[in-house]
Amino acid sequence: MLKEEDGRLVLSAPVSDDDAKKLKAGDRVYISGVIYTARDAAHKRFLSAIKQGESLPFNVKGQIVYFVGPTPTKPGYIIGACGPTTSYRMDAYSPVLIDLGLKVMIGKGMRSKEVKVAMVDHNAVYMAATGGAGALLARSVKHMRIIAYEDLGPEAIRELIVELMPVIVINDTTGTDLYKVGIDKYQVIS
Repeated sequence: MLKEEDGRLVLSAPVSDDDAKKLKAGDRVYISGVIYTARDAAHKRFLSAIKQGESLPFNVKGQIVYFVGPTPTKPGYIIGACGPTTSYRMDAYSPVLIDLGLKVMIGKGMRSKEVKVAMVDHNAVYMAATGGAGALLARSVKHMRIIAYEDLGPEAIRELIVELMPVIVINDTTGTDLYKVGIDKYQVIS
């Protein structure tokens, strides 16, 4: 669900096609509600489960997945630092999940052509969280529990409840890429 609160765009799952279509590259968005964490090793298991006809640890339809492997949690805290990981490592797996209904991915860095095409074809978006700000992003996490693949340590699947987690839309449902737009807009001509 996408709504405006106090002048901010606030997004929560489940995310509909209409919600995703309203998001444009460059939009500053705040995520509130349930999101799931998954990095490389978890994505590899997702694909294996799909190929074997098994269920995934959560229904990806309309969901938000954050590419993160939190640092160990210190006593008295909900989660350790949780900055985004480089997203291209999930590119081999993302089109399959997008096809199953995944609507939002959060990470850092550029995505492959195949992922961008899948996002356009299935009304999904990619957002960036600020790299290097893991301790600050952890403040948005209000609850955390491991739901699958605990043996993967930091890469276990976690269900997070976040409140006003700041992100920016990088790739939208029209194929616009904020990284390309930024380069084109600010490129210095010599």
